Amino acid sequence: MDTVDVIKQQITENKIIIYMKGSPEAPSCGFSAQAVQALMSCGKEFAYVDILQSPEIRAELPKYANWPTFPQLWVNGELIGGCDIIMEMQQSGELNEVIQAA
Repeated sequence: MDTVDVIKQQITENKIIIYMKGSPEAPSCGFSAQAVQALMSCGKEFAYVDILQSPEIRAELPKYANWPTFPQLWVNGELIGGCDIIMEMQQSGELNEVIQAA
């Protein structure tokens, strides 16, 4: 299976998945830390991929998603966005609605 197929499978099999640097318990960058905290505040389980441990995903996902940066939050197969969008959605209450509906 090539890397794009792996990405598609991860996005399909997980209603909520975040591609980030590090793990939810130990994020490796400030943007990933903010995004995962916002996601955890919604109180639903989610999957994650540490792109620092997966250089092929780190290289391919920006091309596949047409989104250049990390973290990337995907819900129900759709790219929600990165840290700034996640934080805006959290402040407006929209993030919780999207996560609860997943």
